[in-house]
Amino acid sequence: MTPSRRLGGIIRAYSYASNAQNDFHSYGNESNRTVYALSTPPGKSAIAVVRITGPLCTHIYRTLCPSKPLPKARTATLRTLFHPTTTEVLDPSALLLYFPGPNSFTGEDILELHLHGGPAVLKSVLSALPKCSPSHLSSTPNIQQNIILPAEPGEFTRRAFYNSRLSLPQIEALSDLLSAETESQRLLSIQSTTKGADTLSQAYDKWHLSLLAARGELEALIDFSEDQQFEETPEVLLKNVKDEIVRLRGQMDTYLSNAVKGELLRNGINLALIGPPNVGKSSLLNRIVGREAAIVSSKAGTTRDIVDVSVDMGGWMVVLGDTAGFRNGVFGSDIDEIEVEGMRRARKRVEGADVVVLVVSVEEIDENVGIEVGHPSLEEAVEVTEEALGNGKEVVVAVNKIDKLKNPEKLGRIFDLVRKGLPGLKKGRVVGISCTGEGYEPTIQQLMGALTSTFGDMTRVEDGLEGTSKNVWSEAIGASSRQRVLVEECYRYLGEFLSGLEDNQSAGARKIDEDIDIVLKAETLRRAAGCMSRIMGKGEGASTVDEVLGVVFEKFCVGK
Repeated sequence: MTPSRRLGGIIRAYSYASNAQNDFHSYGNESNRTVYALSTPPGKSAIAVVRITGPLCTHIYRTLCPSKPLPKARTATLRTLFHPTTTEVLDPSALLLYFPGPNSFTGEDILELHLHGGPAVLKSVLSALPKCSPSHLSSTPNIQQNIILPAEPGEFTRRAFYNSRLSLPQIEALSDLLSAETESQRLLSIQSTTKGADTLSQAYDKWHLSLLAARGELEALIDFSEDQQFEETPEVLLKNVKDEIVRLRGQMDTYLSNAVKGELLRNGINLALIGPPNVGKSSLLNRIVGREAAIVSSKAGTTRDIVDVSVDMGGWMVVLGDTAGFRNGVFGSDIDEIEVEGMRRARKRVEGADVVVLVVSVEEIDENVGIEVGHPSLEEAVEVTEEALGNGKEVVVAVNKIDKLKNPEKLGRIFDLVRKGLPGLKKGRVVGISCTGEGYEPTIQQLMGALTSTFGDMTRVEDGLEGTSKNVWSEAIGASSRQRVLVEECYRYLGEFLSGLEDNQSAGARKIDEDIDIVLKAETLRRAAGCMSRIMGKGEGASTVDEVLGVVFEKFCVGK
């Protein structure tokens, strides 16, 4: 790479940093405004909470509560609120809380008004707040500091981020806590909010620093190797960097595995019910959700499209999908183009599923035929199930209509035939059920138990590599999709860096100036470090030339 191109890279790095600073200062001007928002759901309630943050909090208090002293910090105080211009009573007994900055949620002064929750009281207070602006507003040079406006969505949390009260991972964990619907989501979000986000933030910072240090060594090779005498040869330095990148990728492997499991908890486990027609898929769906979500009929091909229903199953959020029954021309000649399209969509649904439940009927399993591919009625469904097993999906088989068995001992032989036909099926994944038979309700609970056990296996976290903190990688289950995508991007860059180095054990046995483009490798590490910066909400500019040169000067004592 020519000096001019290298200079261009330095200029771009400074440009990233400059843009990040401009964005911060631009927000800083807006943060001078005082904003307010209703923090409880709208409508009639016992108590409504209005939050105010910004430089005018104490002014608003003195306007609404004239002649009353400022409440003691973080102490609930009873006050009567008056209109700022008419002095009429807005609320005769409101509870006020004052949180002075910087030790507050936003890092700024916060004033909370706990009002009577009647719509009229709330409306009167909200309409009065903008009128609390200083009377000399028009003659004030910095008019921006003297206005009171409604807050934008998420503005309180955004101010907490810019004032370094919360990191971006902590904010994402807080968002998950607010949106949790099931027990597993609640537990995950609490774990992430209390300690997980801090642990992950520290891990991201360590990765970022390691990448900066590695890039710093390469930059030293690029800019100073001809003029300075290093204690180690350039080949050894490159090998050290390579070993560090291999170590980081090993950590990211475990991180990514657990992060994907966390998304299953957060976004819901995708489950597809498949099987031949008339085996009871729709009936099973209705029994699980406790209502008639799907049409049940004895006519083959009743379910033509996918019916998706979200349900809390044992604490896990599960999206159940009832699909069209799989059958071929051997089974029946009345298959129309709509049913064919339904089966195509069912296959597509299985491709996107995390768990596949194959529903079969005891009436269709012949002891002489089993359920292997070639069975006249099960062939299509079994083929799709085998493909799901081959793709690493979790599979459970529900043998329905066991109430039709005259000899209960036959159920064990049927289970054996199922396992023989699906050799990749895990232990405990075959359950006998009845969706309609009286006295067979516990069988549905047995199936639910097998499914929740499967969900537990899917979301069990992996420990870290030997010599690393296991807690860090277990906390990776709380990582957001955004964080995971950026770590995956960083992981790819590290793979690009190792390309051409991994096959050479010494990573420098050949002349590096002839065979390895060090400048390109350094640029790859810059992009990888940029991913870590973006995770923390710092942008590309957080991995600047100044940081890299700081590593170089400290490590190699340039100019000594």
